[in-house]
Amino acid sequence: MAPKKPLCLPSLLLPLLTLLLLPQADSRSFVVDRDHDRFLLDGAPFRYVSGSLHYFRVPRVLWADRLFKMRMSGLNAIQFYVPWNYHEPEPGVYNFNGSRDLFAFLREATLANLLVILRPGPYICAEWDMGGIPAWLLRNPKIHLRTSDPDFLAAVDSWFKVLLPKIYPWLYHNGGNIISIQVENEYGSYRACDMNYMRHLAGLFRALLGDKILLFTTDGPEGLKCGSLQGLYTTVDFGPADNMTKTFALLRKYEPHGPLVNSEYYTGWLDYWGQNHSTRSIPAVTKGLENMLKLGASVNMYMFHGGTNFGYWNGADEKGRFLPITTSYDYDAPISESGDPTPKLFAIRNVISKDGDLLAFLDLLCPQGPIRSILPMTFEAVRQDHGFMLYRTYLIHTVSKPTQFWVPNNGVHDRAYVMVDGVFQGVLERNMKRNLFLTGKMGAKLDVLLENMGRLSFGSNSSDFKGLLEPPILGQTVLTQWLMFPLKIDNLIKRWFPIQLLKSSHPQTPSGPTFYSTVFPIFGSSRDTFLFLPGWTKGQVWINGFNLGRYWTKRGPQQTLYVPRPLLFPRGALNKITLLELENVPPHPQIQFLDRPILNNTLHKTYIYSLSADVQSTSEPMELSGH
Repeated sequence: MAPKKPLCLPSLLLPLLTLLLLPQADSRSFVVDRDHDRFLLDGAPFRYVSGSLHYFRVPRVLWADRLFKMRMSGLNAIQFYVPWNYHEPEPGVYNFNGSRDLFAFLREATLANLLVILRPGPYICAEWDMGGIPAWLLRNPKIHLRTSDPDFLAAVDSWFKVLLPKIYPWLYHNGGNIISIQVENEYGSYRACDMNYMRHLAGLFRALLGDKILLFTTDGPEGLKCGSLQGLYTTVDFGPADNMTKTFALLRKYEPHGPLVNSEYYTGWLDYWGQNHSTRSIPAVTKGLENMLKLGASVNMYMFHGGTNFGYWNGADEKGRFLPITTSYDYDAPISESGDPTPKLFAIRNVISKDGDLLAFLDLLCPQGPIRSILPMTFEAVRQDHGFMLYRTYLIHTVSKPTQFWVPNNGVHDRAYVMVDGVFQGVLERNMKRNLFLTGKMGAKLDVLLENMGRLSFGSNSSDFKGLLEPPILGQTVLTQWLMFPLKIDNLIKRWFPIQLLKSSHPQTPSGPTFYSTVFPIFGSSRDTFLFLPGWTKGQVWINGFNLGRYWTKRGPQQTLYVPRPLLFPRGALNKITLLELENVPPHPQIQFLDRPILNNTLHKTYIYSLSADVQSTSEPMELSGH
């Protein structure tokens, strides 16, 4: 049975303030907002950056590994087919065991915190034998596949009456992770153009799955005429070499309103026996992806991990002659056939990281999901003793002119980092009057990250509550309907500090709350040392998962953090440092290890390590000066 609420696994941390909410089943929804050309996930603006992975091309024991790597790459969803012939080898004989247990695969996707876009066919193409249609149908030599032929429809109905009820508990609004389901596959490219067949499928899906699930079609630009159907959301597929502007303009003729969706953005291509291995250049793939993300489109990358055509399962093409497809389905994908990350993966990940509005990692820092309240609640009210909590609401009307954002009665305890649609706006601070002015469109996401700077340890007031003690005001409007995310940053970093975190090559100033990380080896034995962060502003530091504490380089007087020798791995082992910078990042981020502290501008000797943008760069050994 599908779980009521997806669990999570940690993943690659990108800019902190991103979007994937996992509320309770009774409030879950995934719908098209045609008025604003976007998807809504649980009522909040959402888009997916997805990748294709086929469970039937990967050994079951490796499913979790591949899914985890996809999540680490910045994806918030996966897309996969269900091959009919893989599950019904003979009429009326069904197999959902072992490597065919697609429900176990759905569970693994849930554990990896990945939403699912399902493509059950009945035809899937996928370079799979007969496009997923069972070969035993050809025992009837007069059958017309993919049409309203009664013999074909009878077999299709029989199959889907087995499959789709099993899928039903996994639909997002039922507590599962399937947000949308494709009907048929690129039907507009098939010669039949039998709309009675498409209407029959649409009716069958609705009858078995209900009205709440989003059903869609996918076609190339030339197939939209015969592939689209009223009542099914129309999406398109194209690759890096195609004209994005022209293709999306054509899509708008069939789907005038709603989000733009490329359901198959080709990261590579298939191979035929006797021909060269197909590739797609990294610059072409990343440029096309970046252009689509700038448009606000939702994208699925086909493939993100190709896998292998084990056994006899490869398909074939007819392009003037018979072209059987190779056993390898590597596809020049970002994750190789053997599961290794490629340079293409890191390049794609860097592109995704530039778009903080879509990156979905808040669930990793707040795995239990948000707390909802009309008015903001304090840290204590939600049992958050230390650290940070994110408050989120959405603007109920457009604010076109800069309008003051403030919290009355000194209600910020202790520092608030304010963002609109992921863009850092500024800071409000306890006992300090600061003018902060905001603009934003109706529906814009307003995030306020609250930092607990430490409770009173001396004085008359021992009840030092933290968070937003009063509801913020924008102009004359009291802001309500808040989502509160108590962030478990330390839990995440303690357990997963060895993971390579993403670093931005061109940090904007101000940058807002962002994680940065790098690794460094130490030459020889480790010693006590002092960490100096020139040009950084304010934040928190972890070394090898240990929370060193706060830094506030800009304010001082303390400029260094003491790093005890036992925290460091000596003799060439990699040490990892992770920083949560809350405000401004220097243009060329670097860290320095000193032989003595800077508590008030003392003399010091330095060893420097730069946080470069290249996540694959090698680290030079460092000799630490200390005592």
